Amino acid sequence: MFYSRKLKKIKQIKHCFFSRKNGFSKGIYKGLNCGKGSKDKKRNVRKNLDYVAKKMDVKRDKLILMHQTHSNKVVEIKKNNYKKKIFADAMITKMKGFALGVVTADCVPIILYDSKNEIVGCIHAGWKGAFLGIIKNTISKIKKISSGNKFFACIGPCIGKKNYEVDKNFYKMFLAKSRNNKIYFSNKNKTKKLFDLRKFVTKKLIKANINIDQVDRDTFAEKGNFFSYRRSCKLKQKDYGRCISSICMPELN
Repeated sequence: MFYSRKLKKIKQIKHCFFSRKNGFSKGIYKGLNCGKGSKDKKRNVRKNLDYVAKKMDVKRDKLILMHQTHSNKVVEIKKNNYKKKIFADAMITKMKGFALGVVTADCVPIILYDSKNEIVGCIHAGWKGAFLGIIKNTISKIKKISSGNKFFACIGPCIGKKNYEVDKNFYKMFLAKSRNNKIYFSNKNKTKKLFDLRKFVTKKLIKANINIDQVDRDTFAEKGNFFSYRRSCKLKQKDYGRCISSICMPELN
């Protein structure tokens, strides 16, 4: 379990970037696999999510997960939709006692809090979502609800640059959007580049004037702590687990 130093100091919220440790899954999913979309036994995933809800101090039906699609879609969680299937890559809520969760296996989990208006949010920022504007859209949606925001955000564990190989076409696509994107790449060899996803996402939050900190861990490198899609592919495993990151505003007793 990993925490943001800044968010930890804020009494109004509870958060955690869960590792793969603990949990009930076996084999390639060993530990706390929270991926409903994985091929793990449903019973084990359910038990893992029960464990997370307990740690977050919310009822199990109030631990809200998304059906993530690498989009730029943001959904506000309210009383009338929290039981429905949510197709999105970011969620925000003003409701207390609801934990928002994002699952990742190399992509970037971001959790954020607007302390002025008491709004929490979580973002699934893979390269595609970040490229399509998921971060900007999330902040815009919060600003539409309330103004005079005071944002805090933490960027969680994700794949590190030294382990994120991409091809020339990927590189060209980023440069076509903006020549400035060159700073996120370095050469690996004649055909491959290395991409700094963490830096790319960080710059988006800095641009939005958000107070941020990092849980700077590499999901690919730390096999004992995190699931990794790319590592699973490299090991020729049939599937992979997902870690969960969550934030909530506890109900006042």
